[in-house]
Amino acid sequence: MHGEYKVPGGKLVAVDLDVADGLLTDVSVSGDFFLEPDDALTAINQALTELPSDTPKSELVTVLDGALPTGAALIGFTSDGVASAVRRALGHATSWSDQHFEVLPTRTMDPKMHVALDQVLAEEMAAGRRGPTFRFWDWDSPLVVIGSYQSYRNEIDPDGAARHGIEVVRRVSGGGAMFMEPGNCITFSLVVPSTLVDGLSYVESYEFLDQWLLGALGKVGVEAFYVPINDVASKAGKIAGAAQKRFANGSVVHHVTMAYDMDSAKMLEVLRIGREKLSDKGTKSANKRVDPMRSQTGLPRAAIMDRFTEHFVSLYTTVEADYTEAELARARELVETKFATPEWVHRVP
Repeated sequence: MHGEYKVPGGKLVAVDLDVADGLLTDVSVSGDFFLEPDDALTAINQALTELPSDTPKSELVTVLDGALPTGAALIGFTSDGVASAVRRALGHATSWSDQHFEVLPTRTMDPKMHVALDQVLAEEMAAGRRGPTFRFWDWDSPLVVIGSYQSYRNEIDPDGAARHGIEVVRRVSGGGAMFMEPGNCITFSLVVPSTLVDGLSYVESYEFLDQWLLGALGKVGVEAFYVPINDVASKAGKIAGAAQKRFANGSVVHHVTMAYDMDSAKMLEVLRIGREKLSDKGTKSANKRVDPMRSQTGLPRAAIMDRFTEHFVSLYTTVEADYTEAELARARELVETKFATPEWVHRVP
């Protein structure tokens, strides 16, 4: 069995091994990294040999760290990187190159449908009826999407929402509120198997799943960088925020929202976020618009989405696909029975 892992900002780690009676055998770690002293590599191989093949990544790291000679220097790689390569060799973890993404068309629909489709597509992938997916949202009516754990009462001004005809729905992932009017922001969803983020903490997986986005932003002229826990920013301020849900069925939903041209005055009437939080989104005045993607790129919203898709397709194995009628029917059912119900929307009062 063979597994590889490219350490972010570092070197490639490769592991060849076999499994006999549930234990690792014939373990050989290699790569273009640097290591001192030489016998530290032997210590690494010996430490992994005869470990159970289902050893969690965290335990592999602990074993490797304990086996290294005093003063050993790992340059360009880490015990964590070796553990990731081992998990990939065993099939417990996968890489981007192992995924065959289905790119779905940007279809305009009720925004509550997009919230429901995140769950539907995760269920479909887990059941083997659908591969990993990449899709942009587009919607025909205003909506505020609040995080799974946000308090409705603390986040929403009901008078402002009623005045502007804006509904509220709660999504399956955590994070903050999304103020969504037609054309005012750019939102995409990735549905991937949990093996792609095997051994990564939630914080680590946010950066991992957003790395392609930094390159995509570069394609539209924005020099961007990741800001823990879940933001992407440029020198001009925050650009995007991400949210994520890991399902017990082995699927992960990861979505990102970027402001394109938001009416911040209206947003402040609907959301109880205050001027301090608004300043984090790129403006100091409630009378200004929040428009980092429009102002920093000078491009129409559709053109940005097209270039992002082109960049994603250039990086990974993809195929064009579409929503099935069964998926859309299931999403409509979830809107009626879950996402649009007062019990779900107000589950955190």
